[in-house]
Amino acid sequence: MKAAILWEHGRALEVRDDVSLLDLASGDVHIQVVSSGVCRSDLSAQQGVTPAPIPCVLGHEAAGIVREVGSQVRDLAAGDPVIVSFTPACRRCRACLRGQANLCETMVEMAITPRFKVGSDTMTGLSGCGSFSEEMIVPESAVIKVDEGIPLDVVSLIGCGVMTGVGAAINTARITPGSSVCVIGCGGIGVAAIQGARIAGAAEIVAVDSVESKLEMARRFGATHIALFDDLEQAKIEVTGGEGFDYTLECVGSPQTIRAGFDAARRGGTAVVVGMGGLDQHVTFNAFELLFSEKKLLGSMYGSANVRVDFPRLLRLWKAGRLDLEGMITRRLKLEEVNEAFRAMQAGEVIRSVIDHV
Repeated sequence: MKAAILWEHGRALEVRDDVSLLDLASGDVHIQVVSSGVCRSDLSAQQGVTPAPIPCVLGHEAAGIVREVGSQVRDLAAGDPVIVSFTPACRRCRACLRGQANLCETMVEMAITPRFKVGSDTMTGLSGCGSFSEEMIVPESAVIKVDEGIPLDVVSLIGCGVMTGVGAAINTARITPGSSVCVIGCGGIGVAAIQGARIAGAAEIVAVDSVESKLEMARRFGATHIALFDDLEQAKIEVTGGEGFDYTLECVGSPQTIRAGFDAARRGGTAVVVGMGGLDQHVTFNAFELLFSEKKLLGSMYGSANVRVDFPRLLRLWKAGRLDLEGMITRRLKLEEVNEAFRAMQAGEVIRSVIDHV
């Protein structure tokens, strides 16, 4: 089968047609990939900014059809349409049992388990997935069945970007009706966060980015105000009278924007870090301001999602016309064109691509 492989950090992916899958274990699910989102996390892994073992099949945002299941799989069967979650929800570990399935302790095991083979080389898929391939194997705990008839290109985006952004707004921040919200970074996750804030009932949603075209797109998804990053302080004055926002959602992952998100929140407000930064990047706060401001600084891993509850919930919102997923598909690509999408993201273009495999 075809798959896009990262052999070396910083290099282009190689699309090969001689890739095979390793054997199906008793708790595994074999999926034919119908559609895969292209997420900036794939670019970060390719660049070596975030951890990814190499060689590796990239892609972690997928929807498809079950081809076969292992002997111990009971809730899925061949022919089922499904979404893949790059964070499993095993329902047995301590994190799952205390209601934090997004921190499932089997995540690392899933990520380091080899699934693919080229010649004598075995390799993992990114975050245990590898959706830049025509077929993939993942544990049952990472597969969520969806209703038949829902377009799978729409479904695939829920597997990462939409869940992360919407979840950060409604699960992590717990935005309340009538509140003021600032979203920094208006890529795929940012516009999902804007939609989450709108769904939660925010009165003002300020979209902030350094690229004007992204700001115009943000209006379409629910932003009531827009501002270039250098004008964030002026936007805070205009919208909140200088007090600061009730909630800020930082969707970039750089020290500068994380610090800006914290500073833009009001005293007693909530600043949520949604963007994924590098292991060598650090943000500085002084001890007094943390006490005196009483701001809540929260990380949001995968939108604090319980995927077995939240994936169906997001699809119900989509069916009700309250969550725009089709509008987030800005480009359709063949597998061979994935490097083109990476170059576009590096250039700062607005991109939320979907690779169709069939």
